[in-house]
Amino acid sequence: MDPKKINEFETYAKMWIPLVEKFGGQHTGYFLPSEGANNIALALFTFESLSAYEDYRIKSMQDDDCIKAFLYAEQVDCIISYERSFLRPVLS
Repeated sequence: MDPKKINEFETYAKMWIPLVEKFGGQHTGYFLPSEGANNIALALFTFESLSAYEDYRIKSMQDDDCIKAFLYAEQVDCIISYERSFLRPVLS
């Protein structure tokens, strides 16, 4: 994220939380810089499977609300790059 546009990025992030949930995901939230690197934000969410996530990605490209969020980020230019990691939880 562009550290000079943290407010714009936060607006973008708040747009996506209900959109992930709309497509069956569980969103844990966005985590914005506080100390350390000021250009990295994390979004943590999960889907029941990789195929459910892939389905969400395809559908999000055709959803009006998702398209509005993509366009907002593009207009305000608050995202420098995306990096995706797939993690598995270790629970007690």
